[in-house]
Amino acid sequence: MDQLLAMKVFARVAERGSFGQAADELEISRPAASSHVAALEKHLGARLLNRTTRRVSLTAEGTEFLRRTRRILEEMRDAEETVRDTRSKPQGKLRVDVPVAFGRYLLLPALPEFTRRYPLIELDLRLNDRVVDLVAERVDVALRVGPIRQAGLAARRVSQVNIVTCAAPAYLQDHGEPKTPDELREHKLVGLTSPSGAPPEWTFPPPYTPKRLGLKFSMLFNSAEAPIIAATAGLGITHTGDLLVAEYVGRGELKLILEDFVLPGPPISLVYPSAGHQLAKVRVFSDFAADLLLRWNVEVRRWIKQPPRLPAPVSARLAQDPREPT
Repeated sequence: MDQLLAMKVFARVAERGSFGQAADELEISRPAASSHVAALEKHLGARLLNRTTRRVSLTAEGTEFLRRTRRILEEMRDAEETVRDTRSKPQGKLRVDVPVAFGRYLLLPALPEFTRRYPLIELDLRLNDRVVDLVAERVDVALRVGPIRQAGLAARRVSQVNIVTCAAPAYLQDHGEPKTPDELREHKLVGLTSPSGAPPEWTFPPPYTPKRLGLKFSMLFNSAEAPIIAATAGLGITHTGDLLVAEYVGRGELKLILEDFVLPGPPISLVYPSAGHQLAKVRVFSDFAADLLLRWNVEVRRWIKQPPRLPAPVSARLAQDPREPT
């Protein structure tokens, strides 16, 4: 017996005083309606309805059971509506995990616009460079750079990083500007260690392989942001994602070098537990972040092949309305 369906049939029969009318409204046959109520009575061990050839009426037990049944059915409808609203209206707590640098340079400046659009979303934004288990840590959506290795995730590729080389103008004035990757051996280099702690291997087009270059580093860090800050302080040359250094290049704190040796880097994806992307709050954040990354990408590509002449910091302008055409 489908107890919930039987309760719905019983309540409709009791309210209409007729098996036939209740069956028509529920789009089932009259024998099926009678069978559902009979099964419910057998399950409860009590008669709920008095039946005659002309009318149906409630017993004393049926009157009390109808009162409680209506309450249960109303709560079920409320629960269903709440779930539907959650999926159709952007609201509730949203846990987002992004790398530190991307969070600082891209998402944080744009949050005022996001909260203006979706005031009912309670954003829990986590900035870290650790690849978290989305399911175990109950994260709704994460920004990932590189391949997605965790099973059971849905992924939406939204952008791509290009790997560029840059240094502070003051450093280049004091030490000269390298014209080929081979000349990096004569400079101070600041780099990012791998998650395992291994030294970095900077990538350039062939024949400039890591083995051929054999680069030595004057400073190493385990945070993607640290080499960039070190480079802006004039401590050496760094090699990193173009999206991460856009603000510094725009302000003239860093200068792109070796522009003929830029390589495509890893993809950027939004990932979430497989069923999570159906929620409205996840959809609107994913669309917002994807659009923001796309527009940022367009801005950056304008100067990656040309002398870097950015106007006001890109993220400040995009934060006003990331969807507004430039």
